[in-house]
Amino acid sequence: MKKILFAMAILVSGLAINYKAEAQVSLNINIGSQPAWGPVGYDYVDNYYMPDIDAYYSVPTHQYVYYSGDRWVRANRLPSRYSNYNIYNGYKVVINEPNPWERATVYRTRYAGYKGRHDQVIIRNSRDVKYKTHYVPARRTVVYKNNGNGKAKGHWKDNGNGHGHGNGKGHGKH
Repeated sequence: MKKILFAMAILVSGLAINYKAEAQVSLNINIGSQPAWGPVGYDYVDNYYMPDIDAYYSVPTHQYVYYSGDRWVRANRLPSRYSNYNIYNGYKVVINEPNPWERATVYRTRYAGYKGRHDQVIIRNSRDVKYKTHYVPARRTVVYKNNGNGKAKGHWKDNGNGHGHGNGKGHGKH
């Protein structure tokens, strides 16, 4: 009888360990869904809170959520009243809960000290390999120069759209 109980205990603990291992494997990762202006260091994000403008961004729906009139509005773009806000520069707080705007007073109070901060590293500026899907190359034009020997040599000219990395003086042959 003791052997049977001992075998059952081992079987149950083995199943529990197997179940625990399976639970550890299922991770939520949405790095590719996060916007290039999001802060680095998060494998999963539900929402960003932007204390400078008291607005949110929902990563799953790719929509901004802001207060207008007497209700929270969802939109693909921020309204014109935020046109002076630099989304790449402003501080973003990660909030992993559904509909955090429903508890807006809590977040306004909790993150009031982050207003005006501009010291956050964002995904676009990260050199981390896991963020490579967010790299947006600069719009560049190949400029050819005739050397007088019938062979043209080209170099890249950055068109200055602000999305590039580096100074646009790379060289290329075409």
